[in-house]
Amino acid sequence: MGHKEEKEAKKEAFRKYLESNGIVDALTKVLVALYEQNDKPSSALEFIQERLGGPSVAVYNKLQSEMADLQVKYDELLATHKETCKELEELKNSHIITVTSTKDTTDDADENDKL
Repeated sequence: MGHKEEKEAKKEAFRKYLESNGIVDALTKVLVALYEQNDKPSSALEFIQERLGGPSVAVYNKLQSEMADLQVKYDELLATHKETCKELEELKNSHIITVTSTKDTTDDADENDKL
């Protein structure tokens, strides 16, 4: 099979893929709706995006801003969590040392009592 035939076969397979998944119909409906608009929208691309179920540019920008704010909050909470875990680990270690040294002192006293 030649290079040109292989390219045509790939195009045909892709066209069938688009048709079988309803893409061609969806795009056709949106383009017809755009064509039938008496007052053409200032942004044809935004019109198409909205008709296909995507957010408007304004909504998209608002969501991006909200996501950035939430990422900052998440990073702050994660840092606080890590610091708290570190403090907890330090407290556990100091408690173990205190308990161990108290036990050693108690054990020494018990040994002296036995004598």
